[in-house]
Amino acid sequence: MILIVDLEATCADDGSIPPESMEIIEIGACWATCDGVVVDRFQAFVRPLVRPTLTKFCVDLLGIEQSSIDQAEPFSTVALDLQRFALRHGTPTSYWGSWGAYDRKQIERECQRQAVPDPIGMDHQNIKRLFAKAQRIGKEVGMVKGCELAGVSLEGVHHRALDDALNIAKLLPWALGQRELPCRL
Repeated sequence: MILIVDLEATCADDGSIPPESMEIIEIGACWATCDGVVVDRFQAFVRPLVRPTLTKFCVDLLGIEQSSIDQAEPFSTVALDLQRFALRHGTPTSYWGSWGAYDRKQIERECQRQAVPDPIGMDHQNIKRLFAKAQRIGKEVGMVKGCELAGVSLEGVHHRALDDALNIAKLLPWALGQRELPCRL
């Protein structure tokens, strides 16, 4: 079983929120089998502490309303819920993955900023890199492009944490080399 995690964070298009200052505002996760079958799901909004008001750019990009964030718990509380979810199906060989390294780095930053222990407690795999290597496409591609290349229909809303996690789970057979792309780049 593989835990897929996707995050959304505070953002701006004017440079006012540098990457190291972004705060998690949504966590989506799912447990999936190696063949991409989802067996459990998790979604939670997170209230940022440093910049609690979302930028217009962030609201427009993510489709997350300010009211959802205002009512959310802080990361320190949501991390406990994520930890319980991560323990639910974990085995000694389980790991967690995300499309790229951003999500791993963001969780590390948030844990350090709020003095919270790592809520996942498993090794991380960069599914984006695994996909590129397994399919020998020569370069890493975005999740939407990965779905397009694999002939997998994108479901839900892109840039929503749970929807993106579910779409990444569907790409696991290609990332793990169990299936081949119908055509190369």
